[in-house]
Amino acid sequence: MRKYIFLAMMTVIAAMPDFAAAQTKGGNGGPVVKSQGHPIEFVRKGTDIVFYVGDDDGSPLSTKDMRGRATIQDGGKTVTVPLTPASPNMMSGKVQTELSPKAIVVFSASLHGHSLTAKYTVE
Repeated sequence: MRKYIFLAMMTVIAAMPDFAAAQTKGGNGGPVVKSQGHPIEFVRKGTDIVFYVGDDDGSPLSTKDMRGRATIQDGGKTVTVPLTPASPNMMSGKVQTELSPKAIVVFSASLHGHSLTAKYTVE
């Protein structure tokens, strides 16, 4: 049994660098995570949070009819921030206070029955 637990732990540890590599920097300076082939970049400016959504070919994806939210865990509290579409490919919202390092931000959105989810750790 211990042998299997050790193997499982080693698998998780070995996968960690791959996950970190998946969060590359985007054109706006934020980390990029792919969800169902769509690159989603997270950028924060003070209390404003912005997600830049790309199509599966990397081009900007129109967010005109997109609905979304950001769920944020910061300092032991969880808040949900509604996101508003902005042209050309942004979903934006406002938090009450600036996010602290190590806060977890989860982007969730849907467009024409297509769901996107991306998880970020604030640096």
